[in-house]
Amino acid sequence: MTQTYIIAGISLLVGFVFAWILHLLGITKLRKELRSTKGYLESEKLMKETLKKENASMHQHRQVGEGELIKKLQEAQVLIRRMDEDILLMQKSNEETERQLANSQPELHELKLKMIEAQNAIARYKSQLGIK
Repeated sequence: MTQTYIIAGISLLVGFVFAWILHLLGITKLRKELRSTKGYLESEKLMKETLKKENASMHQHRQVGEGELIKKLQEAQVLIRRMDEDILLMQKSNEETERQLANSQPELHELKLKMIEAQNAIARYKSQLGIK
């Protein structure tokens, strides 16, 4: 019977050691997975920070570009207004010159009007024929 107790005790001890080894292997595997997961999490955080910085940089570049375009648009609008004013002044000046020419030299004024009509007719014919 003593031999049975010794064998049962050794078997229990061997089983306990075997279970302890299996438990240690499982814990080691879990620790490796935990380290791997922590590394992955850290790399994701770094990528997120990098993307956030890039996004902020792109947003700033876009705002600068929009500011430049708005400035150019405003300058163009000012230029267009000035050109419109100049055109109106030229039209008034042209009309005044036409009146003076019609009053002072009516024959020359008639010839000028006929020449303008002829040029317009030539331009119409060219456009109908597709000539430049």
